[in-house]
Amino acid sequence: MTDTAPQSPAPVVDMRGTSVEFPGVKALTDVDFRLFPGEVHALMGENGAGKSTLIKALTGVHTPAAGEIHLNGSPVAFTGPGQAQDAGISTVYQEVNLCGNLSVAENILLGREPRRFGRAGWIDGRRTRARAAELLARIGLSIDPGSTLASHPIAVQQLVAITRALAVDARVLVLDEPTSSLDTDEVAELFRIMRVLREEGVAILFVSHFLDQVYEISDRMTVLRNGALVGEYRTGELSRIDLVSAMLGRAAGTLAEVERRVERHVPGTEAVVRADGLGRKGAIEPFDIEVRAGEVVGLAGLLGSGRTEMARLLYGADRPDTGTLSVDGAQVRVRGPRSLIARGVVFSSEDRKAEGLVADLTIRDNIVLAMQAARGWARPLPRRTVDALVAEYVEKLDIRPANPDAVVGTLSGGNQQKVLLARWLATKPRLLILDEPTRGIDVGAKAQIQKVVADLAADGMAVLFISAELEEVVRVSDRVVVLRDRRKVAELTGGDISVDRVMSMIAGHGVDPVDPLPEAVDA
Repeated sequence: MTDTAPQSPAPVVDMRGTSVEFPGVKALTDVDFRLFPGEVHALMGENGAGKSTLIKALTGVHTPAAGEIHLNGSPVAFTGPGQAQDAGISTVYQEVNLCGNLSVAENILLGREPRRFGRAGWIDGRRTRARAAELLARIGLSIDPGSTLASHPIAVQQLVAITRALAVDARVLVLDEPTSSLDTDEVAELFRIMRVLREEGVAILFVSHFLDQVYEISDRMTVLRNGALVGEYRTGELSRIDLVSAMLGRAAGTLAEVERRVERHVPGTEAVVRADGLGRKGAIEPFDIEVRAGEVVGLAGLLGSGRTEMARLLYGADRPDTGTLSVDGAQVRVRGPRSLIARGVVFSSEDRKAEGLVADLTIRDNIVLAMQAARGWARPLPRRTVDALVAEYVEKLDIRPANPDAVVGTLSGGNQQKVLLARWLATKPRLLILDEPTRGIDVGAKAQIQKVVADLAADGMAVLFISAELEEVVRVSDRVVVLRDRRKVAELTGGDISVDRVMSMIAGHGVDPVDPLPEAVDA
């Protein structure tokens, strides 16, 4: 049940008609946002919705192209985060931006330490520690202010960052994904402190992908989608399925069934990869999953639900804390991706630029990169073999231009994705893990890749398919595993697979139709 917070008739932050533009991109379009004293306000939206842009516009990182920002009733135009902080707006990011080699007290009062003989005098260590102890006591945090910050876990470091915000008398506290690396007990401690600050009248802007947490702590929420405002709602008046619908732009219970265009087939009974109780603290709760030869298993969930984290454990990119992983019935000791690649498990990352392709190399070099790495650089592949292999996949995947000497960085997004796919297909994998393979590419290239996935499964390959587009997951998958808040919550098969059903599982509800979204609230 959501806590109730007292509200002032006037917002402490009032953003009106805010627009932010970058060359060729409108990141925010005419967005209104209000934040009241003594409330926790959740800012919700999928990747690219505009959440980070709105925060940066508020804190002076970005200059709005249009609109006004009012703080305590007066218009402001910050030229940087320092000005915003001086005005009482402090931000604590997911990655703690403090100095691990300094003490807790020094981090809390950095730049504002009590000094002897005035501002030019020496820092008074005793008074610095005493003042830090007072601020820590304010939020009930019992740690030694003289201890080194790096000696504490990330959860405590985030609380120290919040304490630092109190040292500058922040009346607006922005918490950007503060719980992404915390366990259950650490989240509970953070929420305790948030409630303390809320009672003191601090306005808290809370960004999180975890629905359970949002409903536990927030009083009000604003939903963005594609850089535009969907609405502002009281948390207790917006059901979870309505929230998911607002974030995705789809009305649950009213969607026509998406055509599952791929030719269905009966999956083989052999489990290529099987995980039992596999999990990693801070990443994903223990889960069971198996992917059989000749089937496509889709992973569905909101951003931050644990889709990529599950894939990285299956691929060996991250080491599990619990559970076992087996390939073709034999248990594997996970020592890194190489041990899984050797067994035919490959992973195509969603970030093809940073974790996939080498933009300055040619199509040919990128396609054979994995094969050559496995063979060893001292034993180069014969040129005739390379040319035949590259020609095969350029034709099979319709990579354009068909010139293998073209530099990958000059290709369109869709053709870059095809080159990355060709690299892994050239290794003849047993399990192909595709993380957002169609993100950012045109409709034609997307359809081609979906057809390739269907053909691969029909030929007996096991495929794990991850996409934020629920229609796409429904269209290509034989089974759909649904994740929410870093947990596997459902597994759908056959006739149970539909967009409405998946949305309901993501929201934590059944499949009953829901009413239209409620109207946005007034103050």
